[in-house]
Amino acid sequence: MGIEKKLLEDMKSAMKKQDKIRLETIRGVRAQLKNTQIELGKELSEEEVIQVLMNAAKKRKEAIEQYQALGREDRAATETEELKVIESYLPEQMSAEDIARIVDEVIREVNAESMKDMGKVMGAIMPQVKGKADGKIVQQVVREKLSAL
Repeated sequence: MGIEKKLLEDMKSAMKKQDKIRLETIRGVRAQLKNTQIELGKELSEEEVIQVLMNAAKKRKEAIEQYQALGREDRAATETEELKVIESYLPEQMSAEDIARIVDEVIREVNAESMKDMGKVMGAIMPQVKGKADGKIVQQVVREKLSAL
C-alpha cells in the first residue's frame, strides 16, 4: 500500500478513534502533499511523497527546538507528538554506523583528501541515503571523517 493510501486509511481510523493530534497531523500532511502535487502538476511518486514527509518532519524538529528555547514545553510536546506521527510514515532511518560506513566508502571512491572535497563527497552520498538519513547527520559525519584525513 502506498503512503498516500495509508495516510487516508489512518485518517479515517483517527476520526473514528477521535485521536485529535494524529488526525490534525495527517490532514496537514495530506494538504502539503496535495499542494505539492498541484505545484508539480502531476501525481507524486513515492520518493516525492517521502520528500514532503521529510520536510514536514524537519519543520517539526525545528519548531521543537524553538519552543524549548522559549520555555514553551506544552507546545514542544505537541510538536513532538506530531513528529512521531510523521516519522511513522517515513522509511526506517539509518544508524550512525551505517552512515559512517557509506561515508568511508564514498571518500575512497572519490579520492577525497581534505575538507575541500566536502561537496564532492556530499554529492555522492546524498542520493544513496535520501529518505533514509537526516542530511545534518550525514554532513556531520562527513565533516568528522574529512577533518581526520
